[in-house]
Amino acid sequence: MFLFGGLALLLTAALCVHVVRTGRELFWLWIIILAQPIGGLVYLAAVVLPELFGGTTARRISRAARESLDPTRSYRDAKSAYDDSPTVANSMRLAQAAAALGRHDEAEALYRQAAQGVHADDPALRLGRANALIELGRFSEALELLEALGKDADKGRTPQAALALGRAYEGLGRHGEAETAYDWAAARLPGLEAISRYTAFLARTGRREEAEAALKEIDSRIARADPTFRKEGRAWRALAAEAMK
Repeated sequence: MFLFGGLALLLTAALCVHVVRTGRELFWLWIIILAQPIGGLVYLAAVVLPELFGGTTARRISRAARESLDPTRSYRDAKSAYDDSPTVANSMRLAQAAAALGRHDEAEALYRQAAQGVHADDPALRLGRANALIELGRFSEALELLEALGKDADKGRTPQAALALGRAYEGLGRHGEAETAYDWAAARLPGLEAISRYTAFLARTGRREEAEAALKEIDSRIARADPTFRKEGRAWRALAAEAMK
């Protein structure tokens, strides 16, 4: 026990030295010292390991650790960039960050304001705004945007757009068209959002056996997934399972 305590103290001291020498934000000192040993482990995952190993996985772990500690950081950074230069790119970045925090009114307004002039028909802006409108329950407006987007055969008929179509059709009670869109998206989109939303749709429309089979497929995918993706996967599974209650 004494040995463990001594090692923990040494690790804490070493990490504090690392914070100071590398010029990191001083809030890390408080996290490391006041939340021992968890604070030190978070700092290792968020800062030290990505420095040592680099790579996509390390960066993903670092980003997840930072977001768990400071979930509004991405929004604040995007807002600062937008305030300095309200370009279309910065508008989209801020809209995405707002949507991630559930601020769908703000996201919809940003997408709408950005879709002006030469950007009026931009597929990414249309899809982003349509998704915000769906979250706000404004399904008819979303469908209008998505149908216009679908006229662009090269950039508008994507699995992401199909998923949004499924949600808009379902919101309007057009279940046959919703199923076609959900099914198409679930077969093509990576990750678990599409299949989870399709599973929830099946449950809400009384097709419980199909929904249960789809939920088993979701469980199988989570079990096979890289550990860094499992937390997100479980969140999408929860959405599907909630619809089956």
